[in-house]
Amino acid sequence: MADNLTYKILREHLVDGELKPGAEIGIRIDQTLTQDATGTMAYLQFEAMGLDRIKTKLSVSYVDHNMLQTGFENADDHLYLQSVASNYGIHFSKPGNGICHQVHLERFSVPGWTLLGSDSHTPTSGGVGMIAIGAGGLDVAVAMGGGAFYLPCPHVVGIHLTGALLPWVTGKDVILEVLRQLTVKGGVGNIIEYHGEGVKSLTLTQRATITNMGAELGATTSIFPADENTLVYFKAQSREKDYKPLAADPGATYDKNIEIDLSKLEPMIAKPHSPDSVVKVREVAGTKAQQVCVGSCTNSSLYDLEITAAIFKGKQTHPDVNLTVTPGSKQVYKMVADSGAMATLIAAGARILESACGPCIGMGQAPASGSVSVRSFNRNFEGRSGTKDSYVYLASPETCAATALTGVITDPRDLGVPPVVHLPEKFYIDDRGIIPPAKEGERSKILRGPNIKPLPTRGTMPDGLSGKALLKLGDNISTDHIMPAGAKILPLRSNVPAISEFVFFYVDQTFARRAKDAGSCAVIGGENYGQGSSREHAALAPMYLGLQFVLTKSFARIHKSNLVNFGILPLTFVNAADYDRLKQDDQLEIPNVRASLQKGNRVTIKNVTQGYDLEAQFDLSSRQVRILLAGGLLNFTKAGEK
Repeated sequence: MADNLTYKILREHLVDGELKPGAEIGIRIDQTLTQDATGTMAYLQFEAMGLDRIKTKLSVSYVDHNMLQTGFENADDHLYLQSVASNYGIHFSKPGNGICHQVHLERFSVPGWTLLGSDSHTPTSGGVGMIAIGAGGLDVAVAMGGGAFYLPCPHVVGIHLTGALLPWVTGKDVILEVLRQLTVKGGVGNIIEYHGEGVKSLTLTQRATITNMGAELGATTSIFPADENTLVYFKAQSREKDYKPLAADPGATYDKNIEIDLSKLEPMIAKPHSPDSVVKVREVAGTKAQQVCVGSCTNSSLYDLEITAAIFKGKQTHPDVNLTVTPGSKQVYKMVADSGAMATLIAAGARILESACGPCIGMGQAPASGSVSVRSFNRNFEGRSGTKDSYVYLASPETCAATALTGVITDPRDLGVPPVVHLPEKFYIDDRGIIPPAKEGERSKILRGPNIKPLPTRGTMPDGLSGKALLKLGDNISTDHIMPAGAKILPLRSNVPAISEFVFFYVDQTFARRAKDAGSCAVIGGENYGQGSSREHAALAPMYLGLQFVLTKSFARIHKSNLVNFGILPLTFVNAADYDRLKQDDQLEIPNVRASLQKGNRVTIKNVTQGYDLEAQFDLSSRQVRILLAGGLLNFTKAGEK
């Protein structure tokens, strides 16, 4: 059998099910990663399982999201993360060591291995030939305990690359073109596999940018073969021993095929407020910008910052533009300092931020009211920047730099011949910011600050569900809409009662109060409900408020799994016209829900307010049904079920 690369790796890691698209499979996980916005909850869940130590080959706890220490909460949680990591066999990447995906790519990625991360941009490591998947923290906790990760067996979309990129065209422009073609819903249920002669022309960091933003497609993950360019990167990281060549078998086939000639691409940009609102830069050129940000887990590599500095050599940012630059890791930070690139950026007027997610998650650098911000980031959902009425565009570092120079969105080709950047053959290596765990058998006190509250759980599913439809929402509701991030809210991630006050805060500030008053509730949504970040708080906090079920036209993959994990029933309409008929505040009931879940794939919902019944359906495996009946994955796992 001629396997594509995706199925070659899945086949090696398959522990349950068959590789038939749509059927549920369980795969063995080699590595896990968490970050501090999701990690505290993941480790509280791991502790609740009663295990002594992780069972993966490697697990790493990163601190990169909640770096703004305006109160005790973040600092306390960092101490918890470090102490729990030491006790359970987990490596701990200290604050300042870098953004999880950049550091993991540099120091831990391994071709052919599987990686599960409690962050939606975990697929970054697909750039080296890993099956790297984002998931909720509870799924990661189970994987750390040796459990399989379950998912629908994906279809594989083959993107055949030919040609080579022209000057000023980048890996960012490749993924923006893919988003333009497929949209933010086009990757759901799929793994995106890149192949063809054009792959050889892409550097490893260009590939990582492409796989990183594959998350915006809704894809399970994205993957490139491991080849000579991968080896160049591993040699630079002094990790040649971790490299092995990997590619699809000759004659391998794909469920869908897309052709992209790299030589025909030009600089692209995503307009507000969606990563798939993509046009050529020249179509919006001349739009005045007030802020430009280079960095994030998507574009904060050494090359990204070196090329940005080279563009600014001897020049100044436009007087009306504020420019920020974020090195993705301590490695990148030190190397741009040593090369002089940082001095060039500072002289040009850039503000150098610490190695963290920062502005990408609304953690500082919120734009001015009504202003335009051009960013080399991966998401531009409304309000995510911290300013609800800002207009965020997504583009390559080169387009960002050109814009910061001129004060208006600018096609970088207008700058003339691009500067040439030569990277060293060996990169700066200093892993002292990654703290290894204590030896097995050595235990120390786990430090818990007052912000860490007990993990809320739900009992087994009752015979019937009921609740008022507290919200009726449209398409593409993101987890930022459901559970906002930002400097004011993220520090509460270990305190579910406190963070639950902000559920749907920027959609309807009365939601939390109304949910508490109702006791139990439901939410109605449109297409692609729950897109974006993997944050499980977007399911956990609503569960705490009494959310019983969500009825939508369709779900994003990770959020749907998170709902199941916390005992919330995800349903979709059988008849799309029923969406229009339902009204906010309708009282809804699902009688005999346990029996319905066990005998078919449909339930009857009674609209008590309007006096009619409607049919809803669920696309769940028998295992997911058992999880729901148990009241969530933690109950299910502790009971020893599989």
